[in-house]
Amino acid sequence: MLNPSTLTIFIAAALALLVTPGPAVMYIVARSIDQGRLAGIVSVLGINTGALFHIAAASLGVSALLVSSALAFSAVKYLGAAYLIYLGIRTLLTPQPEVMTEAPPPQPLGQIFRQGVVVNLLNPKTALFFFAFLPQFADPARGSMTLQIFLLGCIFVGLAILSDGMYALLAGTMGGYLKRNDRFQRTQRTLSGSIYIVLGLVTAVSGSHSE
Repeated sequence: MLNPSTLTIFIAAALALLVTPGPAVMYIVARSIDQGRLAGIVSVLGINTGALFHIAAASLGVSALLVSSALAFSAVKYLGAAYLIYLGIRTLLTPQPEVMTEAPPPQPLGQIFRQGVVVNLLNPKTALFFFAFLPQFADPARGSMTLQIFLLGCIFVGLAILSDGMYALLAGTMGGYLKRNDRFQRTQRTLSGSIYIVLGLVTAVSGSHSE
Protein backbone atom coordinates (compact mmCIF):
# COMPACT_ATOMS: atom_id res chain seq x y z
CA MET A 1 0.00 0.00 0.00
CA LEU A 2 2.83 2.41 0.84
CA ASN A 3 5.15 3.40 -1.99
CA PRO A 4 8.67 2.06 -1.15
CA SER A 5 10.46 5.18 -2.38
CA THR A 6 8.07 7.45 -0.48
CA LEU A 7 8.49 5.28 2.62
CA THR A 8 12.27 5.67 2.39
CA ILE A 9 11.94 9.45 2.26
CA PHE A 10 9.48 9.35 5.17
CA ILE A 11 11.88 7.32 7.33
CA ALA A 12 14.76 9.69 6.55
CA ALA A 13 12.64 12.73 7.41
CA ALA A 14 11.34 11.10 10.60
CA LEU A 15 14.87 10.22 11.77
CA ALA A 16 16.05 13.76 11.09
CA LEU A 17 13.26 15.07 13.31
CA LEU A 18 13.71 12.47 16.04
CA VAL A 19 17.45 12.92 16.58
CA THR A 20 16.84 16.60 17.36
CA PRO A 21 16.02 16.81 21.09
CA GLY A 22 12.62 18.32 21.81
CA PRO A 23 10.35 18.61 24.87
CA ALA A 24 9.59 14.87 24.94
CA VAL A 25 13.29 14.00 24.89
CA MET A 26 13.99 16.53 27.65
CA TYR A 27 11.25 14.95 29.75
CA ILE A 28 12.70 11.46 29.16
CA VAL A 29 16.23 12.64 30.01
CA ALA A 30 15.04 14.27 33.23
CA ARG A 31 13.19 11.12 34.24
CA SER A 32 16.16 8.91 33.39
CA ILE A 33 18.61 10.99 35.41
CA ASP A 34 16.18 11.17 38.32
CA GLN A 35 15.38 7.45 38.58
CA GLY A 36 17.56 5.45 36.21
CA ARG A 37 17.45 3.72 32.85
CA LEU A 38 14.41 1.53 33.51
CA ALA A 39 12.29 4.51 34.52
CA GLY A 40 13.54 6.32 31.41
CA ILE A 41 12.55 3.44 29.15
CA VAL A 42 9.12 3.28 30.80
CA SER A 43 8.67 7.02 30.21
CA VAL A 44 9.64 6.44 26.55
CA LEU A 45 6.87 3.86 26.26
CA GLY A 46 4.41 6.20 27.96
CA ILE A 47 5.31 9.15 25.72
CA ASN A 48 4.93 7.07 22.58
CA THR A 49 1.69 5.47 23.74
CA GLY A 50 0.35 9.00 24.02
CA ALA A 51 1.58 9.60 20.48
CA LEU A 52 -0.51 6.66 19.27
CA PHE A 53 -3.66 8.47 20.39
CA HIS A 54 -2.65 11.49 18.30
CA ILE A 55 -1.92 9.24 15.33
CA ALA A 56 -5.33 7.60 15.60
CA ALA A 57 -6.89 11.06 15.79
CA ALA A 58 -4.91 12.28 12.79
CA SER A 59 -5.84 9.24 10.74
CA LEU A 60 -9.53 9.84 11.46
CA GLY A 61 -9.33 13.58 10.90
CA VAL A 62 -10.16 14.44 14.52
CA SER A 63 -6.96 16.47 14.86
CA ALA A 64 -8.56 18.98 12.49
CA LEU A 65 -10.51 20.19 15.52
CA LEU A 66 -7.28 21.50 17.04
CA VAL A 67 -6.40 23.26 13.81
CA SER A 68 -9.80 24.87 13.33
CA SER A 69 -10.61 25.71 16.95
CA ALA A 70 -8.46 28.24 18.79
CA LEU A 71 -10.34 27.39 22.00
CA ALA A 72 -9.57 23.67 21.74
CA PHE A 73 -5.93 24.39 20.93
CA SER A 74 -5.52 26.76 23.89
CA ALA A 75 -7.33 24.45 26.32
CA VAL A 76 -5.18 21.42 25.52
CA LYS A 77 -1.98 23.49 25.40
CA TYR A 78 -2.50 25.00 28.84
CA LEU A 79 -3.62 21.71 30.36
CA GLY A 80 -0.39 20.13 29.17
CA ALA A 81 1.68 23.06 30.44
CA ALA A 82 -0.05 22.96 33.82
CA TYR A 83 0.60 19.25 34.16
CA LEU A 84 4.33 19.64 33.48
CA ILE A 85 4.58 22.50 35.97
CA TYR A 86 2.71 20.37 38.52
CA LEU A 87 5.25 17.56 38.04
CA GLY A 88 8.09 20.02 38.55
CA ILE A 89 6.66 21.57 41.69
CA ARG A 90 5.93 18.15 43.17
CA THR A 91 9.50 17.07 42.43
CA LEU A 92 10.91 20.20 44.06
CA LEU A 93 8.75 19.75 47.15
CA THR A 94 9.65 16.09 47.68
CA PRO A 95 11.79 15.96 50.84
CA GLN A 96 15.45 15.19 50.27
CA PRO A 97 16.73 12.30 52.44
CA GLU A 98 18.86 13.51 55.35
CA VAL A 99 21.37 10.71 54.83
CA MET A 100 22.91 11.12 51.39
CA THR A 101 23.47 7.37 50.97
CA GLU A 102 19.75 6.78 51.38
CA ALA A 103 17.98 6.78 48.02
CA PRO A 104 14.61 8.56 47.82
CA PRO A 105 11.65 6.23 47.32
CA PRO A 106 11.25 5.60 43.58
CA GLN A 107 8.03 6.31 41.77
CA PRO A 108 6.13 3.19 40.68
CA LEU A 109 6.81 2.36 37.05
CA GLY A 110 3.08 2.29 36.32
CA GLN A 111 2.79 5.88 37.51
CA ILE A 112 5.78 6.92 35.39
CA PHE A 113 4.16 5.27 32.35
CA ARG A 114 0.84 7.06 32.94
CA GLN A 115 2.61 10.40 33.37
CA GLY A 116 4.37 9.91 30.03
CA VAL A 117 1.06 9.16 28.32
CA VAL A 118 -0.58 12.27 29.82
CA VAL A 119 2.37 14.55 29.02
CA ASN A 120 2.22 13.66 25.32
CA LEU A 121 -1.55 13.29 25.13
CA LEU A 122 -2.02 16.87 26.38
CA ASN A 123 0.52 18.30 23.93
CA PRO A 124 -1.43 19.87 21.03
CA LYS A 125 1.76 20.41 19.06
CA THR A 126 2.06 16.63 18.79
CA ALA A 127 -1.43 16.47 17.30
CA LEU A 128 -0.68 19.34 14.92
CA PHE A 129 2.62 17.74 13.90
CA PHE A 130 1.05 14.43 12.94
CA PHE A 131 -1.84 16.18 11.21
CA ALA A 132 0.59 18.25 9.10
CA PHE A 133 3.41 15.72 8.60
CA LEU A 134 1.88 12.30 7.98
CA PRO A 135 -0.57 13.12 5.14
CA GLN A 136 2.32 14.39 2.99
CA PHE A 137 3.48 10.79 2.54
CA ALA A 138 0.07 9.23 1.87
CA ASP A 139 -1.29 8.80 -1.66
CA PRO A 140 -5.06 8.57 -2.26
CA ALA A 141 -4.34 6.48 -5.35
CA ARG A 142 -2.80 3.74 -3.21
CA GLY A 143 -5.83 2.99 -1.04
CA SER A 144 -7.34 4.19 2.22
CA MET A 145 -5.82 7.46 3.42
CA THR A 146 -6.86 6.62 6.98
CA LEU A 147 -4.95 3.35 6.93
CA GLN A 148 -1.90 4.86 5.22
CA ILE A 149 -1.66 7.67 7.78
CA PHE A 150 -2.08 5.23 10.65
CA LEU A 151 0.66 2.93 9.29
CA LEU A 152 3.02 5.87 8.79
CA GLY A 153 2.31 7.00 12.32
CA CYS A 154 3.06 3.55 13.73
CA ILE A 155 6.37 3.50 11.84
CA PHE A 156 7.18 6.94 13.26
CA VAL A 157 6.43 5.71 16.80
CA GLY A 158 8.64 2.65 16.28
CA LEU A 159 11.52 4.88 15.22
CA ALA A 160 10.80 7.24 18.12
CA ILE A 161 10.99 4.39 20.64
CA LEU A 162 14.46 3.48 19.33
CA SER A 163 15.68 7.08 19.28
CA ASP A 164 14.16 8.08 22.63
CA GLY A 165 15.33 4.81 24.14
CA MET A 166 18.93 5.69 23.31
CA TYR A 167 18.51 9.02 25.10
CA ALA A 168 17.00 7.22 28.10
CA LEU A 169 19.85 4.71 28.30
CA LEU A 170 22.55 7.36 27.98
CA ALA A 171 20.92 9.71 30.48
CA GLY A 172 20.20 6.87 32.88
CA THR A 173 23.81 5.71 32.75
CA MET A 174 25.04 9.25 33.28
CA GLY A 175 22.55 9.71 36.10
CA GLY A 176 23.86 6.64 37.89
CA TYR A 177 27.38 8.07 37.75
CA LEU A 178 26.28 11.52 38.87
CA LYS A 179 24.26 10.14 41.77
CA ARG A 180 27.49 8.81 43.27
CA ASN A 181 28.63 12.41 43.49
CA ASP A 182 27.54 14.05 46.77
CA ARG A 183 27.06 17.47 45.19
CA PHE A 184 24.82 16.07 42.48
CA GLN A 185 22.82 14.14 45.07
CA ARG A 186 22.04 17.45 46.73
CA THR A 187 21.02 19.17 43.49
CA GLN A 188 19.52 16.47 41.22
CA ARG A 189 15.98 16.95 42.55
CA THR A 190 16.19 20.68 41.93
CA LEU A 191 17.50 20.08 38.41
CA SER A 192 14.79 17.58 37.52
CA GLY A 193 12.00 19.70 38.97
CA SER A 194 13.29 22.80 37.22
CA ILE A 195 13.38 21.01 33.84
CA TYR A 196 9.73 19.99 34.22
CA ILE A 197 8.71 23.54 35.13
CA VAL A 198 10.69 25.07 32.26
CA LEU A 199 9.06 22.62 29.84
CA GLY A 200 5.64 23.61 31.14
CA LEU A 201 6.38 27.32 30.79
CA VAL A 202 7.80 26.87 27.28
CA THR A 203 4.71 24.90 26.28
CA ALA A 204 2.46 27.64 27.66
CA VAL A 205 4.17 30.62 26.03
CA SER A 206 5.56 29.22 22.77
CA GLY A 207 3.62 29.18 19.55
CA SER A 208 0.09 30.23 18.86
CA HIS A 209 -2.95 28.95 17.01
CA SER A 210 -2.06 31.04 13.99
CA GLU A 211 1.41 29.53 13.58
